[in-house]
Amino acid sequence: MTRRDLLGAGLAAPALLAQQPLAAADDRRTKTAAIVTAYRYYSHADVLIGRLLTGYSPNAIWEPSNTHIVSLHADQMPVNTDMSRDQAARSGFKIYPSIREALTLGGKSLAVDGVVFIGEHGDYPLNDLGQQLYPRFELFSQIMDVYEHTGRSVPTFFDKHFSYSWEKADAIYRRAKKIGFPFMAGSSIPLTIRKPALDPPLETPITEAVALGYGDPDAYGFHTLEALQCIVERRKGGETGIASVQWIEGGEAIQAWRNSPQGAWSNPLFKPLLEDAQRLAGLPESWLSEEHSKKPVLFVLRYRDGLKAAVLVLTQNVGWSTAIKVKGEDRPQTVAYVVPVERPLPNWDGIARCVDRFLATGQAPNPVERTLLTTGALAFCFASKQAGKPVETPQLQVRYRGPAHGWFQTA
Repeated sequence: MTRRDLLGAGLAAPALLAQQPLAAADDRRTKTAAIVTAYRYYSHADVLIGRLLTGYSPNAIWEPSNTHIVSLHADQMPVNTDMSRDQAARSGFKIYPSIREALTLGGKSLAVDGVVFIGEHGDYPLNDLGQQLYPRFELFSQIMDVYEHTGRSVPTFFDKHFSYSWEKADAIYRRAKKIGFPFMAGSSIPLTIRKPALDPPLETPITEAVALGYGDPDAYGFHTLEALQCIVERRKGGETGIASVQWIEGGEAIQAWRNSPQGAWSNPLFKPLLEDAQRLAGLPESWLSEEHSKKPVLFVLRYRDGLKAAVLVLTQNVGWSTAIKVKGEDRPQTVAYVVPVERPLPNWDGIARCVDRFLATGQAPNPVERTLLTTGALAFCFASKQAGKPVETPQLQVRYRGPAHGWFQTA
């Protein structure tokens, strides 16, 4: 796998086509409301809703969108960065001052056939642990209020993880299950291009696993956990949940997988991922001890069925990758998730394609329990950071099975 392979695979996707004309009166596309925290350039609202408005190019083949965005509510609309007003003028959807009005189109009953919720980006505070306090629970609760008050619900997509708080995430999941609407959640990482195209068969005897990522441990730590979870959920017996987590940071994080009992099993798995990252980025041999990697974070996960896993989040951009140890195999299996940083950000074509189909059919490509478990794992890792020690997680008894055949982009 070369740097040219990684970048070329993403940039091969054609740019988005020009804005399509307004739909005719007999438009049969899925009437959808978009609820976002903020709609600005390069935000999740920009790169996902933009594709649902104009089309997308999974596997480098353009497809028209079957989703008709008819309404939008943004929690924040700063004059100097907001894109929603301009998009509304060009695309024909209406901006509403409340979530209820966006879902009812100003009436008394639910008037849309699908909802896209994006609680990412915007000017929100951080807590003392470094978690962004996005009001995902508060905003999504208003969506579910409309479902309960009107007696009707529709397929609903929830971007990324449910909350910085396990209690809020669990409450979202339980209430959604009680209402019973088709529910899809998660990020673009499991649905982007994989090099190689690793999708272990269900019941694969995975005994150990690691994931490598970068960036802010809150926002990007979720991506790295998800890169791990979409692979290990395919292990023998299916997913059973996580028994404990631990946050290790700084120089101790590097030593933990290099020179400790933990490293005895994790080092052979991290080694090929780090070597690929070093080669692709053109980094020197000493890069892990240099300034840009002074604050690594290691999440150590102990699953309820005995699976051992570790997630290393670096400050240097090393992309996302996963390695697994399969019983009876000498060499680890590895996969890199292709996520170019240049527009048109082709990794978003995969999730746009899946969200578009989900809104029309109610069939989610991935179990929503994956998002619940990764949300909980991240929340309790921050609890471990606060406690300064491993944290037991009896709350994370989340059982589910991965899809029979996972879908992801291939070009």
